[in-house]
Amino acid sequence: MDPTQPLLEIGMLLYPGLTLLDLIGPQTVFSWFANIHLVWKNVDPVVSDTGIGIQPSCTFETCPSELDILFVPGGFGQQQLMDDAEVLAFLADRAATSKYVTSVCSGSLLLGAAGLLKGYKATSHWATRDALSAFGAEPVDARVVVDRNRITGGGVTAGIDFGLVLLARLRGEEAAKLTQLAMEYDPEPPFLSGSPKTADSLTIQQATAFMVLHAAKQAERLPHRAAT
Repeated sequence: MDPTQPLLEIGMLLYPGLTLLDLIGPQTVFSWFANIHLVWKNVDPVVSDTGIGIQPSCTFETCPSELDILFVPGGFGQQQLMDDAEVLAFLADRAATSKYVTSVCSGSLLLGAAGLLKGYKATSHWATRDALSAFGAEPVDARVVVDRNRITGGGVTAGIDFGLVLLARLRGEEAAKLTQLAMEYDPEPPFLSGSPKTADSLTIQQATAFMVLHAAKQAERLPHRAAT
């Protein structure tokens, strides 16, 4: 690691109903090496899909114009933003000057809606991955997908893997190894049900039904347009 390197400038989108771990996994990986800007339309607290509030640090207008990483998390609230002109314009604007345009989970669908994944390979949560085709992207079943300067992570916990892959590209493999060790990221899941490739069919059916029901409940609680 080179301690003389400047801190990375990272813009991480917030929005009502985002999945907190989509955001916090990568944010924790990047935190030693970056100025992290938590961005939303205003600086009022944003409530995640599990009810935890997050304080934005800047708005679309005050977010730095040039970023090393533009990042979009997923979450049930993502569906409410797919035709939000203000959000999509912000993403398109910052993507034009960012070194890397990135997402975790269904955040890639927002990148797609902003026109930022056409002709790129990308991934998402397993339940939404195929929807990327509608935006001209090529869906890939992988934990992390790198295609030029577009880097996308799979569902939720893949955000840590995503963060380490991207950190290694920007600050070197040793920095990523140090961070992984400091986080004690050494997963040993108690069940082999973390992917449709290993889960049994009944668990997949129940998980799909649960997510559909939860998404509907979230949609009822969230306004179609978050206040500006």
